[in-house]
Amino acid sequence: MPLKGVEQIYKHNSPRDILRSYFGYDSFLEHQEEIIRHLAAGKDALALMPTGGGKSICYQIPAMLQSGVGVVISPLIALMQDQVDALRQLNIRADFLNSSLSAQKTREVEKRMVAGQLDLLYVAPERLLTDRFIHLLHQTQVALFAIDEAHCVSQWGHDFRPEYLQLSILSQKFPEVPRIALTATADSVTRKEILKKLNLETAAQFISSFDRPNIYYRVEIKQNWKKQLLDFLNTEHLKDSGIVYCLTRKKVEKTAAWLSEKGYKVFPYHAGLDQKVRLAHQRRFLHEESVIIVATIAFGMGIDKPDVRFIAHLDLPKSLEAYYQETGRAGRDGHKADAWMIYSLADVIAVRTLLDRSEGDMQFKRIQHRKLEAFLGYCETTGCRRQVLLGYFGEELPRACENCDTCHGEIETWDGTIAAQKALSCVYRTGQRFGAEYLSNVLRGSDNERIGRFRHDKIPTFGVGADLSKKEWKSIFRQLIAAGLLFVDLESKGGFKLTDKSWAVLRGEKSVQFRKDPETKKAKRTPRLISKHENDFFDQTSTDLWEKLRALRLKLAKEQDIAPFIVFHDRTLRELVAYLPRSLEEMRDISGIGEHKLELYGDKFLDLILEHVRQNT
Repeated sequence: MPLKGVEQIYKHNSPRDILRSYFGYDSFLEHQEEIIRHLAAGKDALALMPTGGGKSICYQIPAMLQSGVGVVISPLIALMQDQVDALRQLNIRADFLNSSLSAQKTREVEKRMVAGQLDLLYVAPERLLTDRFIHLLHQTQVALFAIDEAHCVSQWGHDFRPEYLQLSILSQKFPEVPRIALTATADSVTRKEILKKLNLETAAQFISSFDRPNIYYRVEIKQNWKKQLLDFLNTEHLKDSGIVYCLTRKKVEKTAAWLSEKGYKVFPYHAGLDQKVRLAHQRRFLHEESVIIVATIAFGMGIDKPDVRFIAHLDLPKSLEAYYQETGRAGRDGHKADAWMIYSLADVIAVRTLLDRSEGDMQFKRIQHRKLEAFLGYCETTGCRRQVLLGYFGEELPRACENCDTCHGEIETWDGTIAAQKALSCVYRTGQRFGAEYLSNVLRGSDNERIGRFRHDKIPTFGVGADLSKKEWKSIFRQLIAAGLLFVDLESKGGFKLTDKSWAVLRGEKSVQFRKDPETKKAKRTPRLISKHENDFFDQTSTDLWEKLRALRLKLAKEQDIAPFIVFHDRTLRELVAYLPRSLEEMRDISGIGEHKLELYGDKFLDLILEHVRQNT
């Protein structure tokens, strides 16, 4: 598609004019307009917005309002092509520079940048920091710098990129150019580090709600992970796109192969795969429907596929930031999506072991352990999960969300104070060097040679827990670790030790509530593709039109080798079904149809709608 001429710039438009004319929306989301006007006035900003909250518009429109190019620093080399394709579909002058380009193509992009023929340029931090690129920037009129995924600057965070630490040079070499740092996840510690490391201490902070009300949060105890995952997919997400996260590359490969045998269109993704293979798998996920990616945390940052209907975690993430970032890739279109996770005591011990064996100093390990403890608190909460999740980021949700498993009454609780005292006492009396299996046997009074060898059949806690099963005692130990009442001592090969908090429980000064681990139940199959709740279609005629529109969208996308959602989001197709516009003028009122998309696709979609109306009236 030819780029716009130099004379066609946007500086005479207002932010709302651009929003309507180019993006096809009538109103801004929370903080968007404030940030746009702040940046356009030449001031720095930090923007924290949830995934799908419209961060990109906050720097795209200011770059269009101002003369010069908006330079977007992004770690997402694999996604730059799709980001630029989406902007060009809106007739916005955009390009990217990364290692995928030939030397000749790189020179062409650089030439357009210096000549003022671009409004947005996406570049990786590694390239931006080179002497050559800094030299080119000095020859270019720069409208702003946008530092996307800014949490990558934090050494305490979940996606640390050392190159981000050097981006502070922008304030030194280009002091007059406004900068904006953007991220979807940052607790108070990470937020302070972003401001400090990027020299943005005086920047205005715009913090939107972290709530994603359309996501249903659910945590189950891992028992038979294959059966649990298959039941979840078969009964709730049979034809949906989604992401399954695993902790190790080996498990990614194993899970992807197994799901493929079960008939799912699934691809593995991890850092050990060849780059071309990773890019091919990512592209199929973005461009096709009903695709599942099984991945390590190497996959996902910045993924903007709007119709991801589920995120499944087969292993425990390391922090709530990581979990929030990963689950936030679901339901970007605002329609219902699931964040489903299974975990076990073994997962808790595995993550703690990884943290303790990491190369970080003691301060790093302490912070990471606190993050893990906060995440375990979320997993084991007896209250609203959304309140716990938002509370971690400093946001208060006044009422329970009614959209998580605990709010739906799937979790039962019981007073476990006496059981906790028995368990903690057993840990103490056995020398604080044994794990859950052994301690459960002692509490249940098992006739065990090893117990006899250590003479633990003579201690007061031997047999005092015979009323509970081994499975129930393992659940208790898991929850005691999650509550910080026990910790895993790696020096004693994973034995449990008491913490400072333990003594208040032992003395009867503090009560303990435990969750009952629910039995895994196979859910009833419910169709999700076309349901009243999902798409607001109440009749077969509307459903038929929906499928016709999706087929046309897919055809147009394949012709241009772009993702279908770049043509139109599902939200736009839904409105076309609901309002049945009879002219191009009426199509202008549909969300997501700007002037250029109306010019590109209006006649094709209008002809289809009019033919559908004729056939059904």
